[in-house]
Amino acid sequence: MGEHDARYYAQGIRATSADRIIEQVGITKVTFYRHFRSKSDLVVAYLEKQAAAERDWMKNARSNGDPIESLRALATGIGSASCSPGFRGCPFINAAAEFSDPDDPVRATVDTHRSWTLDQFAAVAAEAEVSDVESTAKQLMILRDGAMVNGYLGQPETVADSLGAAFTSIVANG
Repeated sequence: MGEHDARYYAQGIRATSADRIIEQVGITKVTFYRHFRSKSDLVVAYLEKQAAAERDWMKNARSNGDPIESLRALATGIGSASCSPGFRGCPFINAAAEFSDPDDPVRATVDTHRSWTLDQFAAVAAEAEVSDVESTAKQLMILRDGAMVNGYLGQPETVADSLGAAFTSIVANG
């Protein structure tokens, strides 16, 4: 994570001004605004970088043909991330909370990434041959979101095990 990425994440997007980033990076305002016409453009670039990293991780964590192993690997990774020092929640959920206008480009970026993630959960649910893939995928997504909050707010040592058990329970009963 770059320094301005870390600042966004640690202090919040709205609390981090473009002037602070310009000063930190050591560029002129003209150069900054040549690349990013607005703060939303900069936030979109930050989120796209985060999304690419998360997509790579999630693709590598999945075990095609073995949905239970995929869910365990995803739970372990989510548990590790949400319990790591400095973790402050999902950057996409955090950005959505700060940019409430559904027409803002930031929200479009958040929605695109969350839709992709939901599709990945649907693929795992389909591999598990559950009766209602869409509903199961949504339940897995809710569990993912909850685990990220749980790791940040309490009991971080049990997040991966609890999430893995919840994931497999949802699929087993689906």
